[in-house]
Amino acid sequence: MTPKNLLFLFSDQHAAHVMGCAGDAHAVTPALDRLAASGVRMTNAYCPSPICTPSRMSMLTQCYPSSQDCWTNDDVLASDRPTWLHALGAAGIRPGLVGRMHSVGPDQMRGYAWREVGDHSPNYPGVAWHNMGVLQGTNDPNPESLVACGAGQSAYEVKDHDTTAAALTALDRLAASGERFAMTVGFMLPHAPYVAARRWIDHFIDVLPPPSIPAGASDAGWIAWWRQNRGIEDVPKRQSRLARAAYWGLVAEMDEMIGKVLDRLEVLGLSDDTLIVYASDHGDHVGERGLWWKHTFFDESAKVPMILSHSSLTPHVRDEVVSLIDLSATMLDAMGANPLPDADGRSFWPLLNGGAQDWQNITFSEYCTDAVPAWTGGRAVQQRMLREGDWKLHYYHGEPARLYDLSSDPQERVDLAEVPEHAARYASMLARVLEDWDPDAIAKRMGKRRANKDIVALWARQTDPKSTHLWALEPDMNRLDDA
Repeated sequence: MTPKNLLFLFSDQHAAHVMGCAGDAHAVTPALDRLAASGVRMTNAYCPSPICTPSRMSMLTQCYPSSQDCWTNDDVLASDRPTWLHALGAAGIRPGLVGRMHSVGPDQMRGYAWREVGDHSPNYPGVAWHNMGVLQGTNDPNPESLVACGAGQSAYEVKDHDTTAAALTALDRLAASGERFAMTVGFMLPHAPYVAARRWIDHFIDVLPPPSIPAGASDAGWIAWWRQNRGIEDVPKRQSRLARAAYWGLVAEMDEMIGKVLDRLEVLGLSDDTLIVYASDHGDHVGERGLWWKHTFFDESAKVPMILSHSSLTPHVRDEVVSLIDLSATMLDAMGANPLPDADGRSFWPLLNGGAQDWQNITFSEYCTDAVPAWTGGRAVQQRMLREGDWKLHYYHGEPARLYDLSSDPQERVDLAEVPEHAARYASMLARVLEDWDPDAIAKRMGKRRANKDIVALWARQTDPKSTHLWALEPDMNRLDDA
Protein backbone atom coordinates (compact mmCIF):
# COMPACT_ATOMS: atom_id res chain seq x y z
CA MET A 1 0.00 0.00 0.00
CA THR A 2 1.42 3.39 -1.02
CA PRO A 3 0.91 6.02 1.69
CA LYS A 4 -0.87 9.14 0.50
CA ASN A 5 1.19 11.50 2.68
CA LEU A 6 4.53 11.70 4.49
CA LEU A 7 5.35 13.37 7.80
CA PHE A 8 9.09 13.28 8.57
CA LEU A 9 10.06 14.36 12.09
CA PHE A 10 13.81 14.99 12.19
CA SER A 11 15.59 16.01 15.40
CA ASP A 12 19.16 17.01 16.23
CA GLN A 13 21.52 15.01 18.47
CA HIS A 14 19.09 12.49 19.95
CA ALA A 15 20.90 9.44 21.31
CA ALA A 16 19.06 6.33 20.16
CA HIS A 17 18.86 4.77 23.63
CA VAL A 18 17.12 7.74 25.30
CA MET A 19 13.55 6.63 24.60
CA GLY A 20 11.17 4.55 26.65
CA CYS A 21 10.55 2.27 23.67
CA ALA A 22 14.32 1.66 23.47
CA GLY A 23 14.39 0.40 27.06
CA ASP A 24 15.27 3.60 28.91
CA ALA A 25 13.34 3.37 32.19
CA HIS A 26 13.74 7.09 32.90
CA ALA A 27 13.04 8.70 29.51
CA VAL A 28 9.74 10.58 29.27
CA THR A 29 8.83 9.91 25.63
CA PRO A 30 5.14 8.93 25.43
CA ALA A 31 4.72 10.32 21.89
CA LEU A 32 7.71 8.44 20.46
CA ASP A 33 6.73 5.34 22.41
CA ARG A 34 3.23 5.56 20.93
CA LEU A 35 4.71 5.96 17.45
CA ALA A 36 6.95 2.92 17.96
CA ALA A 37 4.02 0.87 19.26
CA SER A 38 2.14 1.55 16.02
CA GLY A 39 5.09 1.13 13.67
CA VAL A 40 8.53 -0.34 13.07
CA ARG A 41 11.53 0.64 15.16
CA MET A 42 14.97 0.07 13.65
CA THR A 43 17.45 -0.80 16.43
CA ASN A 44 20.67 -0.61 14.36
CA ALA A 45 20.31 2.67 12.48
CA TYR A 46 23.41 4.85 11.97
CA CYS A 47 24.28 8.33 10.79
CA PRO A 48 26.55 8.80 7.74
CA SER A 49 28.66 11.20 9.82
CA PRO A 50 28.58 12.00 13.56
CA ILE A 51 28.27 15.76 13.02
CA CYS A 52 25.36 17.84 11.77
CA THR A 53 25.84 19.19 8.24
CA PRO A 54 27.53 16.20 6.56
CA SER A 55 25.03 13.81 8.14
CA ARG A 56 22.10 15.93 7.00
CA MET A 57 23.42 16.54 3.49
CA SER A 58 24.10 12.81 3.11
CA MET A 59 20.56 12.02 4.22
CA LEU A 60 19.28 14.46 1.57
CA THR A 61 21.32 12.97 -1.30
CA GLN A 62 21.60 9.36 -0.07
CA CYS A 63 25.37 9.59 -0.57
CA TYR A 64 28.20 9.23 1.95
CA PRO A 65 30.17 12.42 2.68
CA SER A 66 33.13 11.20 0.60
CA SER A 67 30.80 10.67 -2.37
CA GLN A 68 29.80 14.33 -2.42
CA ASP A 69 32.73 16.21 -0.81
CA CYS A 70 30.66 17.40 2.12
CA TRP A 71 32.47 16.48 5.35
CA THR A 72 32.30 19.41 7.77
CA ASN A 73 29.80 21.93 9.12
CA ASP A 74 31.11 24.63 6.75
CA ASP A 75 31.04 22.56 3.56
CA VAL A 76 28.56 23.59 0.86
CA LEU A 77 26.77 20.78 -0.92
CA ALA A 78 26.77 21.27 -4.70
CA SER A 79 23.37 22.64 -5.71
CA ASP A 80 23.20 20.57 -8.89
CA ARG A 81 23.12 17.36 -6.87
CA PRO A 82 19.51 16.15 -6.56
CA THR A 83 18.06 15.27 -3.18
CA TRP A 84 15.25 12.95 -2.23
CA LEU A 85 13.04 16.08 -2.12
CA HIS A 86 13.76 16.71 -5.80
CA ALA A 87 12.67 13.14 -6.49
CA LEU A 88 9.44 13.67 -4.55
CA GLY A 89 8.76 16.85 -6.49
CA ALA A 90 9.43 15.03 -9.76
CA ALA A 91 6.76 12.54 -8.69
CA GLY A 92 4.23 15.35 -8.33
CA ILE A 93 4.42 15.82 -4.54
CA ARG A 94 5.33 19.32 -3.30
CA PRO A 95 7.60 18.67 -0.30
CA GLY A 96 7.74 21.27 2.46
CA LEU A 97 10.01 21.96 5.42
CA VAL A 98 9.20 23.60 8.74
CA GLY A 99 12.23 24.37 10.91
CA ARG A 100 15.77 23.02 10.90
CA MET A 101 17.76 21.95 7.84
CA HIS A 102 21.34 23.22 8.42
CA SER A 103 22.39 23.68 4.82
CA VAL A 104 25.38 25.95 4.16
CA GLY A 105 25.40 28.21 1.10
CA PRO A 106 22.89 30.01 -1.08
CA ASP A 107 20.67 26.96 -1.68
CA GLN A 108 18.38 26.93 1.34
CA MET A 109 15.67 24.81 -0.29
CA ARG A 110 17.49 21.66 -1.47
CA GLY A 111 14.42 20.46 -3.34
CA TYR A 112 11.77 21.61 -0.90
CA ALA A 113 8.96 23.48 -2.66
CA TRP A 114 8.10 25.55 0.42
CA ARG A 115 9.80 26.32 3.71
CA GLU A 116 8.79 28.03 6.97
CA VAL A 117 10.55 29.16 10.19
CA GLY A 118 14.02 28.45 8.79
CA ASP A 119 17.39 28.02 10.51
CA HIS A 120 18.90 30.18 13.23
CA SER A 121 22.41 30.45 11.76
CA PRO A 122 23.40 32.49 8.69
CA ASN A 123 23.69 30.86 5.27
CA TYR A 124 27.35 31.74 4.78
CA PRO A 125 30.61 31.17 6.65
CA GLY A 126 32.63 34.26 7.43
CA VAL A 127 29.74 36.45 8.64
CA ALA A 128 28.70 37.23 12.20
CA TRP A 129 27.30 34.14 13.90
CA HIS A 130 24.31 34.02 16.22
CA ASN A 131 24.80 35.22 19.78
CA MET A 132 23.75 32.75 22.49
CA GLY A 133 23.95 35.37 25.23
CA VAL A 134 24.67 33.88 28.66
CA LEU A 135 24.93 30.46 26.99
CA GLN A 136 27.57 31.54 24.46
CA GLY A 137 29.79 28.59 23.56
CA THR A 138 27.60 25.99 25.25
CA ASN A 139 26.09 24.75 21.99
CA ASP A 140 29.49 23.67 20.68
CA PRO A 141 31.97 21.05 21.97
CA ASN A 142 33.49 23.40 24.54
CA PRO A 143 34.01 23.02 28.32
CA GLU A 144 31.50 25.88 28.80
CA SER A 145 28.85 23.36 27.78
CA LEU A 146 29.36 21.57 31.10
CA VAL A 147 29.70 24.72 33.20
CA ALA A 148 26.61 26.69 32.11
CA CYS A 149 24.16 23.79 32.26
CA GLY A 150 21.07 22.82 34.22
CA ALA A 151 17.84 24.75 34.67
CA GLY A 152 17.00 27.55 32.26
CA GLN A 153 16.10 28.05 28.63
CA SER A 154 17.99 28.09 25.35
CA ALA A 155 17.00 29.80 22.12
CA TYR A 156 16.96 26.36 20.52
CA GLU A 157 13.97 25.39 22.66
CA VAL A 158 12.21 28.66 21.82
CA LYS A 159 12.80 27.97 18.13
CA ASP A 160 11.34 24.48 18.41
CA HIS A 161 8.18 25.86 19.98
CA ASP A 162 7.86 28.22 17.00
CA THR A 163 8.51 25.29 14.67
CA THR A 164 5.81 23.21 16.36
CA ALA A 165 3.24 26.01 16.09
CA ALA A 166 4.07 26.50 12.41
CA ALA A 167 3.85 22.76 11.77
CA LEU A 168 0.36 22.62 13.29
CA THR A 169 -0.78 25.51 11.11
CA ALA A 170 0.77 23.88 8.05
CA LEU A 171 -1.06 20.62 8.76
CA ASP A 172 -4.36 22.49 8.96
CA ARG A 173 -3.63 24.07 5.58
CA LEU A 174 -2.55 20.81 3.97
CA ALA A 175 -5.59 18.96 5.27
CA ALA A 176 -7.89 21.63 3.84
CA SER A 177 -6.23 21.34 0.42
CA GLY A 178 -6.89 17.59 0.16
CA GLU A 179 -3.69 17.15 -1.86
CA ARG A 180 -0.87 14.68 -1.18
CA PHE A 181 1.80 16.19 1.01
CA ALA A 182 5.30 15.44 2.28
CA MET A 183 6.26 17.65 5.21
CA THR A 184 9.49 17.60 7.18
CA VAL A 185 9.47 19.08 10.69
CA GLY A 186 13.04 19.87 11.74
CA PHE A 187 13.68 20.18 15.48
CA MET A 188 16.81 21.57 17.16
CA LEU A 189 16.35 19.62 20.38
CA PRO A 190 17.87 17.84 22.17
CA HIS A 191 21.06 19.49 20.85
CA ALA A 192 23.19 21.22 23.49
CA PRO A 193 23.13 23.63 25.37
CA TYR A 194 22.40 21.19 28.17
CA VAL A 195 19.78 23.54 29.58
CA ALA A 196 16.14 22.64 30.20
CA ALA A 197 13.14 23.91 32.12
CA ARG A 198 13.28 23.68 35.91
CA ARG A 199 10.48 21.09 35.94
CA TRP A 200 12.63 18.67 33.98
CA ILE A 201 15.75 19.24 36.05
CA ASP A 202 13.73 18.58 39.22
CA HIS A 203 12.21 15.49 37.62
CA PHE A 204 15.49 13.89 36.48
CA ILE A 205 18.26 15.15 38.76
CA ASP A 206 17.82 12.56 41.51
CA VAL A 207 16.60 9.57 39.48
CA LEU A 208 18.99 9.40 36.54
CA PRO A 209 21.87 7.01 37.16
CA PRO A 210 25.43 8.11 36.37
CA PRO A 211 26.95 7.04 33.04
CA SER A 212 27.32 3.27 32.79
CA ILE A 213 30.62 3.36 30.86
CA PRO A 214 33.39 4.92 32.97
CA ALA A 215 35.56 7.77 31.80
CA GLY A 216 38.70 6.54 30.13
CA ALA A 217 37.25 3.11 29.28
CA SER A 218 37.85 3.78 25.59
CA ASP A 219 40.79 6.16 25.82
CA ALA A 220 43.56 5.69 23.30
CA GLY A 221 44.93 7.78 20.47
CA TRP A 222 42.56 10.36 19.11
CA ILE A 223 39.81 9.66 21.66
CA ALA A 224 42.13 10.40 24.58
CA TRP A 225 43.40 13.51 22.81
CA TRP A 226 39.84 14.68 22.11
CA ARG A 227 38.85 14.44 25.80
CA GLN A 228 41.94 16.38 26.83
CA ASN A 229 41.72 18.99 24.08
CA ARG A 230 38.05 19.69 24.75
CA GLY A 231 38.65 20.16 28.46
CA ILE A 232 36.34 17.40 29.68
CA GLU A 233 38.80 15.16 31.52
CA ASP A 234 37.55 16.14 34.96
CA VAL A 235 33.89 17.17 34.84
CA PRO A 236 32.55 17.63 38.40
CA LYS A 237 29.84 15.10 39.33
CA ARG A 238 27.33 17.88 40.01
CA GLN A 239 27.80 19.35 36.53
CA SER A 240 27.55 15.94 34.91
CA ARG A 241 24.29 15.27 36.76
CA LEU A 242 22.87 18.67 35.75
CA ALA A 243 23.86 18.25 32.10
CA ARG A 244 22.40 14.74 31.95
CA ALA A 245 19.17 15.82 33.64
CA ALA A 246 18.89 18.67 31.15
CA TYR A 247 19.47 16.34 28.18
CA TRP A 248 16.76 13.92 29.28
CA GLY A 249 14.59 17.00 29.86
CA LEU A 250 15.22 18.29 26.36
CA VAL A 251 14.23 14.90 24.93
CA ALA A 252 11.03 15.05 27.01
CA GLU A 253 10.33 18.62 25.88
CA MET A 254 10.79 17.64 22.24
CA ASP A 255 8.56 14.60 22.75
CA GLU A 256 5.77 16.88 23.98
CA MET A 257 6.08 18.91 20.78
CA ILE A 258 6.04 15.77 18.66
CA GLY A 259 2.96 14.66 20.55
CA LYS A 260 1.17 17.86 19.57
CA VAL A 261 1.99 17.29 15.90
CA LEU A 262 0.82 13.66 16.03
CA ASP A 263 -2.37 14.65 17.85
CA ARG A 264 -3.17 17.29 15.22
CA LEU A 265 -2.58 14.77 12.45
CA GLU A 266 -5.08 12.44 14.11
CA VAL A 267 -7.68 15.16 14.74
CA LEU A 268 -7.49 16.09 11.05
CA GLY A 269 -8.14 12.49 10.07
CA LEU A 270 -4.79 12.13 8.33
CA SER A 271 -3.06 9.50 10.49
CA ASP A 272 -4.14 6.40 8.55
CA ASP A 273 -3.08 7.83 5.18
CA THR A 274 0.27 9.24 6.36
CA LEU A 275 3.64 7.55 6.68
CA ILE A 276 5.11 9.00 9.87
CA VAL A 277 8.87 8.80 10.26
CA TYR A 278 11.06 9.87 13.17
CA ALA A 279 14.87 10.02 13.16
CA SER A 280 17.78 12.17 14.31
CA ASP A 281 20.98 13.28 12.57
CA HIS A 282 23.34 11.69 15.15
CA GLY A 283 23.49 10.93 18.87
CA ASP A 284 25.17 12.32 22.00
CA HIS A 285 27.50 10.65 24.50
CA VAL A 286 25.93 12.53 27.45
CA GLY A 287 28.83 11.60 29.72
CA GLU A 288 29.32 7.95 28.69
CA ARG A 289 33.08 7.16 28.53
CA GLY A 290 33.67 10.65 29.93
CA LEU A 291 32.68 11.97 26.50
CA TRP A 292 30.03 14.52 25.55
CA TRP A 293 28.40 15.68 22.33
CA LYS A 294 29.05 13.49 19.26
CA HIS A 295 32.12 13.24 16.92
CA THR A 296 32.92 9.56 17.55
CA PHE A 297 31.84 6.20 16.13
CA PHE A 298 30.73 4.71 19.44
CA ASP A 299 27.04 3.84 19.36
CA GLU A 300 26.10 6.67 21.72
CA SER A 301 27.27 9.10 19.03
CA ALA A 302 26.85 7.30 15.70
CA LYS A 303 23.63 5.37 16.26
CA VAL A 304 20.33 7.19 15.69
CA PRO A 305 16.70 6.55 16.64
CA MET A 306 14.53 5.51 13.69
CA ILE A 307 10.79 4.76 13.69
CA LEU A 308 8.43 4.36 10.72
CA SER A 309 4.68 4.09 11.23
CA HIS A 310 1.85 3.57 8.74
CA SER A 311 -1.49 1.78 8.82
CA SER A 312 -0.15 -0.77 6.33
CA LEU A 313 2.77 -1.79 8.56
CA THR A 314 2.56 -4.45 11.24
CA PRO A 315 4.18 -3.04 14.40
CA HIS A 316 7.47 -4.75 15.19
CA VAL A 317 11.16 -4.19 15.86
CA ARG A 318 13.91 -4.87 13.31
CA ASP A 319 17.64 -5.25 13.85
CA GLU A 320 18.97 -4.86 10.29
CA VAL A 321 21.92 -2.46 9.96
CA VAL A 322 20.68 0.66 8.17
CA SER A 323 21.65 4.30 7.73
CA LEU A 324 19.98 7.66 7.26
CA ILE A 325 20.92 7.41 3.58
CA ASP A 326 18.82 4.25 3.46
CA LEU A 327 15.98 5.98 5.28
CA SER A 328 15.53 8.68 2.65
CA ALA A 329 15.71 6.02 -0.07
CA THR A 330 13.02 4.12 1.84
CA MET A 331 10.75 7.17 2.10
CA LEU A 332 11.04 7.70 -1.66
CA ASP A 333 10.19 4.07 -2.31
CA ALA A 334 7.23 4.16 0.07
CA MET A 335 5.80 7.25 -1.62
CA GLY A 336 6.11 5.74 -5.09
CA ALA A 337 8.84 8.10 -6.32
CA ASN A 338 11.79 7.12 -8.49
CA PRO A 339 15.14 6.48 -6.76
CA LEU A 340 18.03 8.90 -7.01
CA PRO A 341 20.46 7.79 -9.76
CA ASP A 342 23.76 8.03 -7.84
CA ALA A 343 22.60 6.99 -4.38
CA ASP A 344 24.71 4.94 -1.98
CA GLY A 345 21.58 4.33 0.09
CA ARG A 346 19.13 1.46 -0.40
CA SER A 347 15.42 1.27 0.35
CA PHE A 348 14.39 -1.17 3.08
CA TRP A 349 10.66 -0.60 2.48
CA PRO A 350 10.17 -4.19 1.27
CA LEU A 351 11.60 -5.45 4.59
CA LEU A 352 9.04 -3.46 6.57
CA ASN A 353 6.22 -4.92 4.52
CA GLY A 354 7.31 -8.52 5.06
CA GLY A 355 8.60 -8.94 1.54
CA ALA A 356 11.68 -10.90 0.54
CA GLN A 357 14.77 -8.72 0.28
CA ASP A 358 18.43 -9.62 0.15
CA TRP A 359 19.63 -7.09 2.69
CA GLN A 360 23.33 -6.72 3.48
CA ASN A 361 23.84 -5.64 7.09
CA ILE A 362 26.57 -3.16 6.23
CA THR A 363 26.94 0.59 6.61
CA PHE A 364 29.67 3.21 6.94
CA SER A 365 30.06 6.45 8.84
CA GLU A 366 32.73 9.09 8.19
CA TYR A 367 34.33 11.81 10.29
CA CYS A 368 36.81 13.91 8.33
CA THR A 369 37.89 17.46 9.14
CA ASP A 370 40.57 19.95 8.41
CA ALA A 371 42.07 21.89 11.30
CA VAL A 372 40.34 25.22 10.71
CA PRO A 373 36.89 25.09 12.37
CA ALA A 374 37.17 25.76 16.11
CA TRP A 375 35.25 22.61 17.01
CA THR A 376 37.98 20.40 15.51
CA GLY A 377 40.38 21.29 18.30
CA GLY A 378 42.90 22.33 15.67
CA ARG A 379 43.52 18.81 14.43
CA ALA A 380 42.70 17.43 11.00
CA VAL A 381 41.45 13.83 10.95
CA GLN A 382 40.33 11.20 8.48
CA GLN A 383 38.24 8.55 10.19
CA ARG A 384 35.73 5.95 9.05
CA MET A 385 33.51 3.34 10.66
CA LEU A 386 32.27 0.05 9.22
CA ARG A 387 29.36 -1.79 10.83
CA GLU A 388 29.12 -5.29 9.35
CA GLY A 389 26.60 -7.56 11.05
CA ASP A 390 27.48 -7.70 14.74
CA TRP A 391 31.00 -6.40 14.10
CA LYS A 392 32.23 -2.83 14.08
CA LEU A 393 35.54 -1.35 12.98
CA HIS A 394 36.68 2.17 13.92
CA TYR A 395 39.38 3.38 11.53
CA TYR A 396 41.60 6.30 12.61
CA HIS A 397 44.13 7.37 9.99
CA GLY A 398 47.62 7.34 11.45
CA GLU A 399 46.84 5.14 14.45
CA PRO A 400 45.59 1.59 15.06
CA ALA A 401 42.03 0.74 14.14
CA ARG A 402 39.67 -0.81 16.69
CA LEU A 403 37.50 -3.89 16.32
CA TYR A 404 34.43 -4.65 18.43
CA ASP A 405 32.05 -7.61 18.63
CA LEU A 406 28.74 -6.00 19.55
CA SER A 407 27.06 -9.36 20.18
CA SER A 408 29.23 -9.93 23.27
CA ASP A 409 30.37 -6.36 23.90
CA PRO A 410 27.50 -3.94 23.10
CA GLN A 411 29.22 -1.10 24.98
CA GLU A 412 32.36 -1.34 22.81
CA ARG A 413 34.78 -1.69 25.68
CA VAL A 414 36.98 -4.58 24.46
CA ASP A 415 39.12 -3.84 21.40
CA LEU A 416 39.76 -7.14 19.58
CA ALA A 417 42.01 -5.73 16.84
CA GLU A 418 45.13 -7.42 18.27
CA VAL A 419 43.47 -10.72 19.20
CA PRO A 420 44.93 -13.45 16.90
CA GLU A 421 41.68 -15.40 16.50
CA HIS A 422 40.04 -12.31 14.97
CA ALA A 423 42.96 -11.43 12.67
CA ALA A 424 41.18 -12.54 9.49
CA ARG A 425 38.03 -10.55 10.29
CA TYR A 426 40.11 -7.52 11.21
CA ALA A 427 42.05 -7.68 7.91
CA SER A 428 38.86 -8.15 5.90
CA MET A 429 37.04 -5.24 7.52
CA LEU A 430 40.10 -2.98 7.33
CA ALA A 431 40.40 -3.72 3.60
CA ARG A 432 36.72 -2.98 3.14
CA VAL A 433 36.80 0.31 5.03
CA LEU A 434 39.68 1.51 2.84
CA GLU A 435 38.22 0.24 -0.42
CA ASP A 436 37.54 3.25 -2.67
CA TRP A 437 38.27 5.47 0.36
CA ASP A 438 41.80 6.92 0.47
CA PRO A 439 42.43 9.06 3.58
CA ASP A 440 45.45 10.82 2.07
CA ALA A 441 43.50 11.68 -1.09
CA ILE A 442 40.63 12.92 1.08
CA ALA A 443 42.99 15.19 3.01
CA LYS A 444 44.19 16.70 -0.28
CA ARG A 445 40.61 17.17 -1.52
CA MET A 446 39.69 18.86 1.74
CA GLY A 447 42.72 21.13 1.44
CA LYS A 448 41.61 22.30 -2.00
CA ARG A 449 38.09 22.85 -0.72
CA ARG A 450 39.42 24.87 2.21
CA ALA A 451 41.20 27.27 -0.14
CA ASN A 452 37.93 27.83 -1.99
CA LYS A 453 35.93 28.10 1.23
CA ASP A 454 38.32 30.73 2.55
CA ILE A 455 37.63 32.93 -0.47
CA VAL A 456 33.87 32.57 -0.03
CA ALA A 457 34.16 33.33 3.69
CA LEU A 458 36.23 36.46 3.01
CA TRP A 459 33.73 37.52 0.34
CA ALA A 460 30.87 37.09 2.81
CA ARG A 461 32.75 39.02 5.48
CA GLN A 462 33.32 41.92 3.10
CA THR A 463 29.95 42.00 1.33
CA ASP A 464 27.57 40.80 4.10
CA PRO A 465 25.18 38.84 1.85
CA LYS A 466 21.59 38.51 3.01
CA SER A 467 20.67 35.17 4.55
CA THR A 468 17.32 33.69 3.62
CA HIS A 469 14.97 31.43 5.60
CA LEU A 470 16.48 32.75 8.80
CA TRP A 471 14.77 32.54 12.19
CA ALA A 472 15.61 35.53 14.41
CA LEU A 473 17.60 34.23 17.37
CA GLU A 474 17.91 36.82 20.13
CA PRO A 475 20.54 36.59 22.90
CA ASP A 476 18.00 37.18 25.67
CA MET A 477 16.11 34.02 24.67
CA ASN A 478 18.89 32.20 26.52
CA ARG A 479 18.66 32.00 30.28
CA LEU A 480 20.40 30.09 33.05
CA ASP A 481 18.46 29.89 36.30
CA ASP A 482 20.03 29.83 39.74
CA ALA A 483 21.07 26.37 40.87
